[in-house]
Amino acid sequence: MQFFIDTANLAQIREAYEMGILDGVTTNPSLMAKEGIKGKDNIFAHYKAICDIVDDKVSAEVIATDFEGMVREGEELYEIDPKKIVIKIPMTRDGVKAIKYFSDRDMRTNCTLVFSAGQALLAAKAGATYVSPFIGRLDDVGTDGLNLIEQIVQIYDNYGYTTEVLAASVRHTMHLIKCAEIGADVVTCPLNVITSLLNHPLTDNGLATFLADHKKLNG
Repeated sequence: MQFFIDTANLAQIREAYEMGILDGVTTNPSLMAKEGIKGKDNIFAHYKAICDIVDDKVSAEVIATDFEGMVREGEELYEIDPKKIVIKIPMTRDGVKAIKYFSDRDMRTNCTLVFSAGQALLAAKAGATYVSPFIGRLDDVGTDGLNLIEQIVQIYDNYGYTTEVLAASVRHTMHLIKCAEIGADVVTCPLNVITSLLNHPLTDNGLATFLADHKKLNG
């Protein structure tokens, strides 16, 4: 399973990268705003800074909602770093058209705001590189987000689609572990969700015992 970090915070991205567990980064306008990044030039410079930290797979989201605007913005984002940028496109009618446009030109895409298996099927048929079901937001409205991941994985396996399932809106470690069990290709989440995997009381207790025994023997 690949781990993406869902943030625009450079310090957190660098920390995850230095841990050796980071495969990519996802961002969106809200995350950019959270870091106080405003204006096209500053946003593009920030994407470039992210690309300079990581090895690959930086999802950069278009703001336009019409086909022509998505294509124009997507091409501009792509030029920031053609080897690393993945163009993030919303699941809409024009979004599906834009995904097909970019797919035909071997430009990677991430279809975002997916909430149904039908939407995921359309994204795959259009050639999306990644499809991002938002499992946490589905849980918020009383729907089983993990069940959607399972549905999409099965559909893609049935027909041999190469689109990768990128579980988004992952809120906690059990979300992450369940996604791994189900067969999601990627999870994207805040850094604290990933680092929470480090924690277990028996590890802490065992280390404390080892250190105490070492101190007894070595003064």
